[in-house]
Amino acid sequence: MAKKPNAGDLFYSVAFGKREEVEDGYGNTRGAFVEEFSTRAAYIHLRGGESVLASRLEGKHTQVIRVRSTSQTRKITSDWFAQDKRSLTYFAVRDVTPELDRQFIDLLCESGVAL
Repeated sequence: MAKKPNAGDLFYSVAFGKREEVEDGYGNTRGAFVEEFSTRAAYIHLRGGESVLASRLEGKHTQVIRVRSTSQTRKITSDWFAQDKRSLTYFAVRDVTPELDRQFIDLLCESGVAL
């Protein structure tokens, strides 16, 4: 039986943000990454499966980042990014999955890819 997640597992500090789109007057949009908030998180490293193994060959790292469900974290969508505050590694958020008990949100993230 899997261990139920608790607040003690949230060891890492992670910042979340999104690209702020600004028009340049010529019909193009430019964007700078803007940090929205930071929170505590837990990392769940994935292993096994063909897609995970193939990602390692390409230099990508796929993992799940678990955060507590708050009004801020419920705004996260797949066009946001996450940044580990300690190692300064950027992750592209690929999928957002709320837990069934509504206490945590699991974010499938990938590093080593374009944001």
